[in-house]
Amino acid sequence: MEMDAVSFDSFAKLGESLGELEVTIGAAARPVVAEIRTRLAEATARQKNGDTPGAISIIRGAMQQLASLAARLDPAEAELMRMLSEHFSNALRIGDKHTAKSSVNIMRHKAGDPKSEPNSNW
Repeated sequence: MEMDAVSFDSFAKLGESLGELEVTIGAAARPVVAEIRTRLAEATARQKNGDTPGAISIIRGAMQQLASLAARLDPAEAELMRMLSEHFSNALRIGDKHTAKSSVNIMRHKAGDPKSEPNSNW
């Protein structure tokens, strides 16, 4: 997969949409959500600086943190988020941009963003 062609804008938007989790979980979620947002912003910066493998590694870690945060809501929700994170990572590894994008859109919806990105540059 030509990782340089992947648009990381969806991850920035995912970070922006995490506010709903803060509201749902409460004050305990704030530091975790802040860390996830920071990591997603760092991943975007790394990709822009040509370190796409480093960016992907950071995104994987952030998705794992998101799954852990979901565990505070509901064990079934946490399992879904873990599966989505794994699905996303596997899709990137095999070059399946459509599945990777779908996984990100589902994560964004779960985080409170009702919109998907049908026209992103994946």
